[in-house]
Amino acid sequence: MFSEKIIEYYTKLKNPNLPAGIELMNPYKEDYKFELVKNFYNKYYSDNNPRLFIFGINPGRFGGGLTGIPFTDPVALRKFCGIENNLGDKRELSSEFIYMMIDEFGGTGKFFETCYLTALFPFALLKDKKNYNFYNDKNTFTNILPYLKESVNEQVKFGARRDKVISLGLKNAGILEMINEELKLFDKIGILEHPRFIMQYKRKHVDEYVEKYVRVLKL
Repeated sequence: MFSEKIIEYYTKLKNPNLPAGIELMNPYKEDYKFELVKNFYNKYYSDNNPRLFIFGINPGRFGGGLTGIPFTDPVALRKFCGIENNLGDKRELSSEFIYMMIDEFGGTGKFFETCYLTALFPFALLKDKKNYNFYNDKNTFTNILPYLKESVNEQVKFGARRDKVISLGLKNAGILEMINEELKLFDKIGILEHPRFIMQYKRKHVDEYVEKYVRVLKL
């Protein structure tokens, strides 16, 4: 089943080598957090349905980096997914937007039965204790590019729709396009604005972006 493949993937994930000064958060090596991960995927992905894959960059330290579930902070995990946890009450901007969108989509049940949220790089990265994207410097990106390719290729095997894939963010899309050009995984790559960009710079227009997301993801 889809859920079994996801859980096996996270069980076997190994930390990549990173340049000095870059830290990595791996919630999948913490028993309590990994139980939350298993509860989530067993709840929403215990089937063999193909899904539309939606790739972010890498998780943030208050969202997927903490819970192990992409774009899902502890509050969203409790409030929207019904999975209690003791990971605190701090919200993450990207998670706030995603779950506003999921609510408009029809709720978690409807969303997760057709969509799979993930990231090109599965771990949150930190530099000077702040969120860090893997493409922020050439050395980091070059170092983990083989890891990115392997990660994307392995995740597609869970049960991805091959007719299209969605990238969150334009720069992220360029990297996904490069990987797809080599591995030939998807027919078409669609691009949506990254949730953090929307919440940070376009907050007055959040409702419009929510509607855009729902429209694109339901096609």
